Amino acid sequence: MTEQSPTEPQLPPYMEKHDKVILFDGVCKLCNGWENFIISHDKTRQFKLCSVQSEQGQAILEHFGYPRSFYETMLYVEGEQCFEKSDAFLNIVAQLGYPWKALNLFRILPAALRNWLYDRIALNRYKLFGKYDYCRLPSPDYQGRFLDDH
Repeated sequence: MTEQSPTEPQLPPYMEKHDKVILFDGVCKLCNGWENFIISHDKTRQFKLCSVQSEQGQAILEHFGYPRSFYETMLYVEGEQCFEKSDAFLNIVAQLGYPWKALNLFRILPAALRNWLYDRIALNRYKLFGKYDYCRLPSPDYQGRFLDDH
């Protein structure tokens, strides 16, 4: 086993080199709807899901310097890279195939505008969609879909 030099990017904790992980707020009803959407439409099972409230989610947030107690955005982590807000969303749907891939047309909008729109929903998601009092447990048919299922 060789050690990585300090200048090489480090993989986030709990992740392997080719993992594609979507971090979401486990108590947010909108975020749980997004989780269900991914499970339904990710036919090749390329994405792993991870609640930001989980031990793994907390470690990944810390790795990338995000707060561990307040969650403003969904994050998408692929290898050593972390994407947030509209870039996270668009990178995910681009890999789901059509018709979802067509949403990448929104990349023609400036990132600042896309992220402003994203923030309007994300920052008001509890008011708009509600909140669970706890993180839901995944059903047995979701086996292998979550980061902690390695």
